[in-house]
Amino acid sequence: MILFDSNYFTYQSNELYCESTQIKKIIEETKTPVYIYSKKFFTDRVEELNEAFSEIKHKIFFSAKSNYNINTIKIFHNLGCGIDVNSEGEIFRATKAGVEGKDMIFSGVGKTKEDIEAALKIGIHMIKVESFQELELINEIASQKNLVANIAIRVNPDVDPQTHPYISTGLAKNKFGISSSQVLEIFQKGKEMKNINFVGIDMHLGSQIKNSGPFVDGVEKLVELVNKLKNQFGISLSHLDIGGGIGVSYEPSEPHLNAKTIISDLVPIFKKVDCEIYIEPGRFLTANGGILATQVLFTKKNDMQKNFVIVDAAMTDLIRPSLYKSYHHIQPVDLYESETYVADIVGPVCESGDFLALQREISKCKSGDYLAVFSSGAYGMVMSSNYNGRRRPPEVFVDGNQFFIGRSRESFDYLIFDEKIQEKLHQKK
Repeated sequence: MILFDSNYFTYQSNELYCESTQIKKIIEETKTPVYIYSKKFFTDRVEELNEAFSEIKHKIFFSAKSNYNINTIKIFHNLGCGIDVNSEGEIFRATKAGVEGKDMIFSGVGKTKEDIEAALKIGIHMIKVESFQELELINEIASQKNLVANIAIRVNPDVDPQTHPYISTGLAKNKFGISSSQVLEIFQKGKEMKNINFVGIDMHLGSQIKNSGPFVDGVEKLVELVNKLKNQFGISLSHLDIGGGIGVSYEPSEPHLNAKTIISDLVPIFKKVDCEIYIEPGRFLTANGGILATQVLFTKKNDMQKNFVIVDAAMTDLIRPSLYKSYHHIQPVDLYESETYVADIVGPVCESGDFLALQREISKCKSGDYLAVFSSGAYGMVMSSNYNGRRRPPEVFVDGNQFFIGRSRESFDYLIFDEKIQEKLHQKK
């Protein structure tokens, strides 16, 4: 059996620990399924990024969409990070975590009037604009409120990030950003708007980028635009935002990608402009800092001699395998069985697409055993649902030998808290 190599989830006396905390101790209190996060992992990744950018004036903005528990947001904010939000709801979450508007940036291709109003109300550091119509709407709303909105234009640099098509965002065919050929014209038109203040230029190529090539291509295009804006149109920008997307390892055979591997190739390009560099990591900061612990309910074998391990976690808890065919390494919480076999690890939901792994070699297990689904710290809980009337799992934060429940398992009453029987609807006619 191949074990996931980690400094944060390790075996002690054949039992899985997160930092210095026994996983089964957490399970005893919360039951399963349960998300478990390592605070030290979060902290170490921020330090790694700051070290990679040590030669450059920079700021990290944690992408809240990857893991928006208010405790996660607060941990990163306490580490000196700003917060990248994508909706009025994420603004609300960040505010509840103690983040002020000046430390938030607002991304998103389809912001509503309510989103924009909420951002302006808190004095947001900057709103990224992805179309001319959006720029006009922001100017109109800011004018009504007698405010000036800080704006960055998100450029679509038409760079192939060489990743999964669903998480590729920097190609011309994608819905995100404004094409390079239109950017200068939009800056010129926006310069005439009285309630717009241009402060930056941005890109986001996609996720799971594991070499510097796409970043180099994209940043070179942004640097060229920054210098054109300054020299030809008198528009000086204070920041250049390279987005997120640094890849992480999901399989034991993949080594950890150190941020410096990518950033070191970008430093000489950054030095060509007088801008602070922003970066918006999400997955890189959280993915391998979390697991989803689940219990084996039953095991069975069909007429085709195919093995099934039925667990209490489902696509409602972790949809990535069903949605993206994503790989998540799965290991036992207790190492007592050396024999392995090939099995589908599936959940209880009434869908054939409800699985955590297909045809996976794992330790032979039995009813009552616990399994750990690794790399679940990003895009796990935030994409969960209540399909089949299932309650979403708790989230637990580990700090050394202590753990804290940052979100409890939903109650059944919570599932219908905003539903009401309308008696007139059910009256016989």
